[in-house]
Amino acid sequence: MKVMVIGGGGREHAIVKKLKENKEITALYCLPGNGGIAKDAVCVPVAATDLEGIVRFAKEKDIDYAVVTPDDPLALGAVDLLEAAGVPCFGPNKNAAIIEASKVFSKELMQRYGIPTARYERFDNADDALRYLENANLPIVIKADGLALGKGVIIAQTREEAEQAVLAMMKDRRFGKSGERIVIEEFLEGPEVSVLCFTDGKTLVPMVSSMDHKRAGEGDTGLNTGGMGTIAPNPCYTAKIAERCTREIFLPTIRAMASEGRPFKGCLYFGLMLTKDGPKVIEYNCRFGDPETQVVLPLLKTDLFTVMRAVTEGKLAECPVEFDDGAAACVILASKGYPGSYEKGYPISIPNDLDAEVFVAGAKEQDGRLVTSGGRVLGVTGKAPSLKEALNKAYAAAEQIRFENVYYRRDIGKRALAEQED
Repeated sequence: MKVMVIGGGGREHAIVKKLKENKEITALYCLPGNGGIAKDAVCVPVAATDLEGIVRFAKEKDIDYAVVTPDDPLALGAVDLLEAAGVPCFGPNKNAAIIEASKVFSKELMQRYGIPTARYERFDNADDALRYLENANLPIVIKADGLALGKGVIIAQTREEAEQAVLAMMKDRRFGKSGERIVIEEFLEGPEVSVLCFTDGKTLVPMVSSMDHKRAGEGDTGLNTGGMGTIAPNPCYTAKIAERCTREIFLPTIRAMASEGRPFKGCLYFGLMLTKDGPKVIEYNCRFGDPETQVVLPLLKTDLFTVMRAVTEGKLAECPVEFDDGAAACVILASKGYPGSYEKGYPISIPNDLDAEVFVAGAKEQDGRLVTSGGRVLGVTGKAPSLKEALNKAYAAAEQIRFENVYYRRDIGKRALAEQED
């Protein structure tokens, strides 16, 4: 079978590597891919948002199956167009991808169907939002309605920070149209958990839980990023909590989307906060998380392509999905300065004998060498029977990789290890 994966980051590299394990796949393409993915798939210079180019390529190559992973093409309707061209896909249709593409939609969905989440208000103009902030409790969370590369959420500690966030989104249009509407919601406290779920719109299968590390600096300081590292499983997510989340959050969400005439098929990501009042939804993503995918998929024992096709065909209930009992840890090697400005074009040196997997995110091939081209450059994943061993493997490998201006957090998994000891 000829398969194509849409996207070009570390998440896509993890998916490509996992798909390669299936012997039925005779040709594997990645659009656009990157310099590292090129070692595992044929990379094609078609942007993930070039929907016409993607469909044209699928027809030219007689693609049998497509995996659409980034949020933008999903929100734009890539799956709808590919299916109309006769290409089966893994990923939600446009009308279901709105669960991530619009914070207003997702908050109102949860309110309508009694799914636990933070209290919120929506605003369509800055003046109303600023008036609301005058008497709001602090800290407070400001969210752009639309997609913003994972950076459209500001946790404001002061009223001035909150006002600046509103003005940046709604007046200065820092995130373009994504900030035309905003959500202001209460600040929740507790351990954060990410749970990715396979679903065919009826059956839902949660994957191994994970813990992301969003802040750029150690000790969870600095700006929010797309993720500086992650571990799996998350020790805060006990079997009892998992059962409650399935009953109160996961299944009600799938049923709510079906009731709205927006059945969701693909990978639905639940960003959760385990508060003193129980688990609550912080956010939904309509696709695999990044870098959560880089720890979850290495622990998947079942063939990924088999699971994906079961999702597409509505037969997930007939497909057993198993995960390894061990642990995985991913450390992101970034360009110094990320998520702000940073320099590019530095050669990357990766030893061949690392006892870890390297997923390439922001790198391209230049003159036969891999060079940096993005903020998050590599994801280095260690897998072992215990979290401590997995972290040791990831950091041991990270220390052997070289490129100028490399930066990575040295405390990934620290909170999880402390939680295990309690």
